[in-house]
Amino acid sequence: QGQLVESGGGLVQAGGSLRLSCAASGPIFSTLAMGWLRQAPGKEGEVVAAISWNGDNTYYADSVKGRFTISRDNAKNMVYLQMNSLKPEDTAHYYCAVPPGARLTTNYESYNLWGPGTQVTVSS
Repeated sequence: QGQLVESGGGLVQAGGSLRLSCAASGPIFSTLAMGWLRQAPGKEGEVVAAISWNGDNTYYADSVKGRFTISRDNAKNMVYLQMNSLKPEDTAHYYCAVPPGARLTTNYESYNLWGPGTQVTVSS
């Protein structure tokens, strides 16, 4: 079915930047939409950003618009999340995930393949 592995998380001060990477294994990821989701303790899970199979369409949660950028390189089976101007409220476990189709989706529950995630902690 394939596998997703995230990297790039860590501890950063407020106002700093991080770049998350997601390596996808398997022959079909270039035909699927992909997303970055996050889960913080005591909060509902959130689709932070999503991108269509060819990168033509993107989605950002209101909370990250203007600060985060999602991109993908289908030749390398990679998806990235550039996070700038980080805030303490961005602290969460971030997951790369795939929904069942080529169109991006903002429905957290519809993502059916997840990586183990990477922790992002933003200190004030």
